Amino acid sequence: MKKTKFIFVTGGVLSSLGKGLAAASIGALLKARGLSVSLQKLDPYLNLDPGTMSPFQHGEVFVTDDGAETDLDLGHYERFVGVPMSHRNTYTAGRIFTQVLNKERQGAYLGGTVQVIPHVTDEVKAAIRSAASPDLDVLLVEIGGTVGDIEGQPFLEAIRQLKNDLGKNRCLYIHLTLVPYLKTSGEPKSKPTQHSVKELRSIGIQPDIILCRSEEPLAQDLKRKIALFCDVPQDAVFSAVDVRNIYEVPLTFHREGIDNKVARLLRFKGVPDITPWRRLNERLNNPRHEVLIGLVGKYVALGESYKSLNEALTHGGLESQCRVLIRHVNAEELKPRNLERHLGELDGILIPGGFGDRGVEGMILAARFARENKRPFFGICLGMQCLVVEFARNVAGLPEAASEECNPQARDKVIYLMTGWYNHRAERHETRSHLSDLGGTMRLGSHPCRLASGTLAHRAYRETEIQERHRHRFEFNNAYLDLLSRKGLKFCGLSPDKALVEMVELPEHPWFLGCQFHPEFKSTPMKPHPLFRDFIKAALAFRQAKAAPA
Repeated sequence: MKKTKFIFVTGGVLSSLGKGLAAASIGALLKARGLSVSLQKLDPYLNLDPGTMSPFQHGEVFVTDDGAETDLDLGHYERFVGVPMSHRNTYTAGRIFTQVLNKERQGAYLGGTVQVIPHVTDEVKAAIRSAASPDLDVLLVEIGGTVGDIEGQPFLEAIRQLKNDLGKNRCLYIHLTLVPYLKTSGEPKSKPTQHSVKELRSIGIQPDIILCRSEEPLAQDLKRKIALFCDVPQDAVFSAVDVRNIYEVPLTFHREGIDNKVARLLRFKGVPDITPWRRLNERLNNPRHEVLIGLVGKYVALGESYKSLNEALTHGGLESQCRVLIRHVNAEELKPRNLERHLGELDGILIPGGFGDRGVEGMILAARFARENKRPFFGICLGMQCLVVEFARNVAGLPEAASEECNPQARDKVIYLMTGWYNHRAERHETRSHLSDLGGTMRLGSHPCRLASGTLAHRAYRETEIQERHRHRFEFNNAYLDLLSRKGLKFCGLSPDKALVEMVELPEHPWFLGCQFHPEFKSTPMKPHPLFRDFIKAALAFRQAKAAPA
């Protein structure tokens, strides 16, 4: 039985330095050595999970196969390491405190005073251990936030204790900091890094490796200075430089020797095979074609809100050697009079998921524009629902068709909340939702779908049954299935019991497809999702046909 080794990744100076990408990249390099790798995110905020947090504040909510609503960094983990995450790979302070208080109510502490140390820290340590397994070589654990944040102290104390619990040869601490470049003085400054490491050491954690985020590689003199003041060997100070695309990070880390240093400290053997990462970057950096895709959404003010979508679109262009340019279009700004101005240049239109009625009428207009102008169209979750509403209104003769989410009094609720289905599943404990009241009616996690042969969907997957991840409350209303089918909408994917519509498409259109699930969550650069691959191929064909001489 293997004894899992642990790498703890902390951050200092300021947030958004890229701890998640750094952890994922190190994980990818260790996996390239033949090691079994997984990752975990510990977030100090008090929310139970990100499920009810605004995308404008927190970015997208990533969903795992078992239905956990998680931080977007778990998407990086899956994309870089190619290993599915689960609820064990993500914990928040709110979830940790809830578990402690539940135990206290159940008498687990025998009436003793419940304290941060040892009760909260023990719960954090148990959470970390839960993500390890007998067949796992290494677990990388990212601590959210910044060293010095008051809410992060229990997590840092817990990982400090683990070194004593597990032994120093099984634990490694990596600290990511910022080395800013001051134009006025014409030099990079190490003082923020020194103060950040000082803060970490005051907690009792001495970093083994320091990653310095910077615009340019650090000179050896500066590395020597940081090593001296932070009490680490000079060969443990590394540059983490800015790159053109995130998939270059493993290559830059390997050139710096970060993975070799980690392997020596944790006594891992082998040589990494980074050929797949080199080939990937060659394709990304040397495209032969390009397409312009319009992402028509309601959270476009923050790019992180659609992180997995943006990445999946990039992956989709790899087979066609196509650079995918993404234009974020605010759905609230779309009106009948300005559709050509906003959408006319696009080679493809994608409507992503979302909640609430804001911007939905603009999305419906975009779906109609794509349908009438034979523009490749991809509707995901809410996007599929907008496709259905538009078709029902303008093709099937139901002008008052709507989603119950947007208009509870609508005459024709072609999209509605299937409470009976949810209650039935809840009684059998098959719903994936947990922890929050607002999640109680959510359909979360991986569910099967059967595809009709000869359809766009079937040609993309080349399979008759698939598994995809869901995150939604509303479903297609089967009372309208016969009518919409007669009018030309193809219901190409259904749940195995045929109770739920999972995918629809228009056979008379070059490429017009909607899915109730979120395929972006399963796309990786090494294995692009087939729906994104075929969507980008269709967009490229549209662009080339548009450019061809009349």
